[in-house]
Amino acid sequence: MQGAEKGKAAELNGKTLQIGIVQARFNEGITNALATACRKELVALGVLGANIDLVTVPGALEVPLALQALAERGTYNALIALGCIIRGETYHFELVANESGAGVTRVGLDYSLPIANAILTTENLEQAIARQTEKGTDAARVAVEMATLMGELNE
Repeated sequence: MQGAEKGKAAELNGKTLQIGIVQARFNEGITNALATACRKELVALGVLGANIDLVTVPGALEVPLALQALAERGTYNALIALGCIIRGETYHFELVANESGAGVTRVGLDYSLPIANAILTTENLEQAIARQTEKGTDAARVAVEMATLMGELNE
């Protein structure tokens, strides 16, 4: 890497990338909006629609296992985790948020595969709605940027 800068976000181009998305269905109105924004941005970044695979799971706790199954295929340049956890009146929010986040991170590290984590953790529905489009778009950009960077670092 001496003498060269790697990982420039301004040069995002996903035309050769294969991307897998795992979407939790719990809070489906929010996660559908996340997925729509994410797919739209992936296509805008040049990822072919045929190179974007979407898998749905019941909730955020199931996302890491599906990510692991996709990672084991060895065909993806990056994965994206989509979900929405809204705080309730019990400790369950912390459990789901912490464990799903740790699981997503572990899969990425175990497989040396970039995973954009867009599992929203919000206090209420209004916060989730306010973030759904931006975070879906951000996840696509992160996935393409990190897939490109990992390709450069592995050259």
